[in-house]
Amino acid sequence: MQTKLFSGLGVALVTPMKGGKVDFPALEKITELVIKGGVDYLVVLGTTGESVTLEAKECRAVFDCVLAVNSGRKKMVAGYFGENNTKLAIERINAFDFKGFDGILSSSPAYNKPSQEGIFQHYSKIADASKVPVILYNVPGRTSSNVLPETTLRLAAHPNICATKEAKGDIVQASYIIKNAPENFAVLSGDDPTALGFMACGGDGLISVIGNALPQATSDMIHAAQAGDYELASELHLAMLDYHTPLYADGNPCGIKGLLNILGLCETEVRLPLVPLQATTHTKLKSLWKAYETKKKSNLMMG
Repeated sequence: MQTKLFSGLGVALVTPMKGGKVDFPALEKITELVIKGGVDYLVVLGTTGESVTLEAKECRAVFDCVLAVNSGRKKMVAGYFGENNTKLAIERINAFDFKGFDGILSSSPAYNKPSQEGIFQHYSKIADASKVPVILYNVPGRTSSNVLPETTLRLAAHPNICATKEAKGDIVQASYIIKNAPENFAVLSGDDPTALGFMACGGDGLISVIGNALPQATSDMIHAAQAGDYELASELHLAMLDYHTPLYADGNPCGIKGLLNILGLCETEVRLPLVPLQATTHTKLKSLWKAYETKKKSNLMMG
């Protein structure tokens, strides 16, 4: 069996902010928490990292900060290459210093809604240009354009495309890709609430949002599923289940920054046009966290 470059748990790191600027001390703390939580790789400046509202020099500074904290311990993915202009995406790739990175994550073009052939050609050009393997990112809730399984499977034949992140939350679509993908092509969930079902259908792992705050529980869930221990995986999935609705009630990463704020790790601040989560959502997350911690302590005391 061929080894897949990315499997298990990846976490799409938040970019903490304070006073309008990137909060690098908070980023260092969260990165260390995630690494110690047993994740398999880090995704820097994906959707959750708010790359679309960061200036180029800020993006580079975020990359350098996470690279320094990681210090080679975990694989790293740069999620900075989603672009609806193929030419600009290639220019960005050509200008990027890939030292320390094992792959890139590139979302399908947004807004201009290309045909499936356009999506295929766009990704083919990106894969030709990239110095490291490419993870496709299908997130139609943001792009308004679904990458169909047939297109993903065509792209899977490219020697420099190693995986897809399926964030549609459609297990039927993901299953079709899983069933027909090449042996070395990883099919990753991009949707926390459906990740366990995705894994049960043969998926290779998850790129997580909630893993910023609960990296150990999320890692344990995915690794248990990989080992075929679905009793433990289900227990962990259900323990985190109630978080998912409030985490996305006011948009991502507003919710996860709210939960991280409750943990004392960063501010709730985001950049316009995003706004911080509402007080009612923050209260709900705080209540869930208190109940989660109480149950965890109770379980530890029992055994």
